[in-house]
Amino acid sequence: MNQLTTVAANLTDVEATDISNPDLNYGLVVDCGSSGSRVFVYCWPQHNGNPHDLLDIRQMRDQHRKPVVMKIKPGISELATTPEKASDYIYPLLSFAAQHIPKSKHQETPLYILCTAGMRVLPESQQEAILEDLRTDIPVHFNFLFSDSHVEVISGKQEGVYAWIGINFVLGRFNHVDNGDQQETFVRKRTAGVLDMGGVSTQIAYEVPKTVSVASPQQEEVAKNLLAEFNLGCDAHRTEHVYRVYVSTFLGFGGNAARQRYEENLVSKTVLQNKLLGKHQGESAESPILDPCLPADLPDEVGPPEQRLHLRGTGDFALCRLLLQPFLNRTNDTQTSLNGIYQPPINYPNSQFYGFSEFYYCTEDVLRMGGDYNASSYAIAAKTYCATQWKTLKERFDRGLYASHADVHRLKYQCFKSAWMYEVFHSGFSFPTGYENLKTALLVYDKEVQWTLGAILYRTRFMPLRDIQQESLKGAHSHWRHSFPLMNTHYLFLACFLVVVLSIMLYVLRLRRIHRRAVFNRGASASVQWLEEGLGSQDLPVTL
Repeated sequence: MNQLTTVAANLTDVEATDISNPDLNYGLVVDCGSSGSRVFVYCWPQHNGNPHDLLDIRQMRDQHRKPVVMKIKPGISELATTPEKASDYIYPLLSFAAQHIPKSKHQETPLYILCTAGMRVLPESQQEAILEDLRTDIPVHFNFLFSDSHVEVISGKQEGVYAWIGINFVLGRFNHVDNGDQQETFVRKRTAGVLDMGGVSTQIAYEVPKTVSVASPQQEEVAKNLLAEFNLGCDAHRTEHVYRVYVSTFLGFGGNAARQRYEENLVSKTVLQNKLLGKHQGESAESPILDPCLPADLPDEVGPPEQRLHLRGTGDFALCRLLLQPFLNRTNDTQTSLNGIYQPPINYPNSQFYGFSEFYYCTEDVLRMGGDYNASSYAIAAKTYCATQWKTLKERFDRGLYASHADVHRLKYQCFKSAWMYEVFHSGFSFPTGYENLKTALLVYDKEVQWTLGAILYRTRFMPLRDIQQESLKGAHSHWRHSFPLMNTHYLFLACFLVVVLSIMLYVLRLRRIHRRAVFNRGASASVQWLEEGLGSQDLPVTL
């Protein structure tokens, strides 16, 4: 897909979906998250017949050109003690989706209900009770293409793979370039890696070539759990869409969770020092703990109610980075990242990564430098921000100089999060400071890309093969019909007629033969019977 084609595709992608088109297919994915559940409705035209191409799946848009999405709260995991209510909980989402999809298409519309973090923490028995209620009741109320395997709790690894698939699909990285030779060889495009830092966790996902091997036998077993190999193509025998992707999720390494760990460490360390040395540091605003990770002169309070401590920011970006390094939990082992987890080597000069969520917020909300990342420029901007007086930052905020969705919480912890993002990226994941191929983004081609797009792409991957086979059969039948001229058709009809007549004649002759044999057998039987009776019962007269 060239740049012009990509632009054209994205223009049509924001148009209202034409539900009168009989060739349009639909699919549903329900994302059952920890705080709520959302249904996403997708659609795609019939496959183009080329087994090398994937389905052109897009998010369905209503008559107002808005994505067909609905969210409900709380998360489905709240039904852990009342699993019989699961289908009632999900009913509004499916009813909403059913209203947008033509009724004639319902029975061929696949429905997937995929549960994530909130359900993962429940005991397996409670998970299964909720899933079983959905499996049993949904087919009673809805006519979607739905089986037991369409509802499950997916792992963090699966979720990461789906996110990676969705982003690379939107970027057009699965559209291979034809080499133009006789052997149908294709040049694969370079796929993009994904970095995503939320409030609680951080995740990394990228393709690992088969030429890359693990460093040691010990890491080989670990690597099996972190590498996912899959075929996105519709034909399992073709390999141009086989990918091997590394995915790792780090709980506690999100921006907010990292700040919480940092504050808990600060409180416990200060309380211990005060106790040992007889000091009262941080117990009042007059003797605050100096925090280099807060903007200059920003007052703050941390700790539980019975141990509240007062902080005052010093805005020292370099010192903050230094203090945060132990929280990365790095080890001395080779090919490892955060928490000492195995990480396959990255060919940095020949790679590209997209950074989402906190990677974007840290660079754009306040520093206004989202997009192409430059470590040197970012560090200078973050250092300047941290060193700026809190009073000045607040005045700028009140004048609307920052991003519209930036709030006071963002201003307070921007210094910390800037340093944390920098350390995770460069010290945790070991990207060189000269790395120039990271793009921080909120949207891809002006669209928010959800992991659900990757999920439906993967789970419907065999559908094109079905369409291709149907088209091949139609083509074969059409060729058979057109290969016989009219005269040949008459001869064929006459031959069939003669065969039928001959078969009837043979059948009639066989019936007549059977009938004669039956008559003869009856006559012979009667004669014998009469002869036997005569010999036994009559006295014949004797004439002399």
